[in-house]
Amino acid sequence: MSVPTRQEPAARGITATLLPIMGVVFVGFLVIGVAMPVLPLHVHDGLGFGTFVVGLVAGSQFAASLISRPWAGHFSDSRGAKRGVVAGLLAAAAAGLLYLLSFGFSGSPLISVAILLAGRALLGGAESFIITAAVTWGLALAHSTQTGKVIAWVGSAMFAAFAIGAPAGSALYAAYGFAAISLATTLAPLAVLPLVALLPAVAPAKQARASFVEVVGAVWVPGLGSALGSVGFGAVTTFVVLLFAARGWANGWAAYTAYAVAFILARMFFSHLADRVGGAKVALVCAAIEAVGQALIWLADRPEMALAGAALTGFGFSLVYPGFGVEAVRRVPAQSRGLAMGAYTAFLDLAQGLASPGLGLIAAGSRLNTLFLVSSATVMCASLIAWWLIANPSPLEGCAQ
Repeated sequence: MSVPTRQEPAARGITATLLPIMGVVFVGFLVIGVAMPVLPLHVHDGLGFGTFVVGLVAGSQFAASLISRPWAGHFSDSRGAKRGVVAGLLAAAAAGLLYLLSFGFSGSPLISVAILLAGRALLGGAESFIITAAVTWGLALAHSTQTGKVIAWVGSAMFAAFAIGAPAGSALYAAYGFAAISLATTLAPLAVLPLVALLPAVAPAKQARASFVEVVGAVWVPGLGSALGSVGFGAVTTFVVLLFAARGWANGWAAYTAYAVAFILARMFFSHLADRVGGAKVALVCAAIEAVGQALIWLADRPEMALAGAALTGFGFSLVYPGFGVEAVRRVPAQSRGLAMGAYTAFLDLAQGLASPGLGLIAAGSRLNTLFLVSSATVMCASLIAWWLIANPSPLEGCAQ
């Protein structure tokens, strides 16, 4: 069944409208969450590779997401967001099968890591379709004045999956090894497909859509801000567990959970701010908070400081992405929102694809904590982008979308 307009869902309330979509996103991203704390350990300790290869394996997912964003956005706008989510879930399950295959070649590290890279790349494409289509789905069902809330809430489901997936993945890895992570990656996306089948689809917009080049030209400034602001996220998700291990601190997964819990709480209580006071203003303040969190991890001489830094990073980045996202969506017509979200998020993917191996090289050539200082300085640059956006508002500001 297709829903041609947004009036009926909006009347039921934004919460009831978004919760099922959030549930799908949660399960879809749980497979990424369970791998986050154990993938660096599997590549570094299990396969014997250095921090650069750890960053390369982590960054390959974001590189694949970058390449697939335009396709995901076009698919969601032209074929429907529901179909985009289904395609993403199926691709995620296929990535789990490649994880299993790579585990079978553990005795040949080069072959194993090559297959693992392919699996991560496929998972990156899956992630691109799931989140781009889910946000497009929510934007189609909600009112235009709830853009920031839709982006924030759907993203919260993603990070809730990270928060729960991190300790679950660590427990699975400790008890059963990487094979258990591979099985979870394969089965979880398939389990949520029946729920997707029950949800109403939204008919694609029939008006002419802008080209990808036009959309990129409209959203590149907020996209750049989001990219710079995302470096702190990449530093925590890829390297904080190695910092804990190098310092001899137990429970490195707790940093992921601290990050994700702070992230979710910020979005629960402050997701309305981007719509109310302006996305650029929110992004400016929150990027500064995130930068302080990264600096605290750099200075940490005990695990509590690192956990506090991870929490501040999560709190800050929580509203950097929807803040800049509101600015991006306001720069395109409504019928191109899927492509706009794909193009906007592609900047984040590009940053992660470059930042993870780049930070890995910094860590390999100096003390591990130095990469968090570099990340802090990079994130502060996002505040400058937000400042520019405040001084140069969108030409579509105030127009019906």
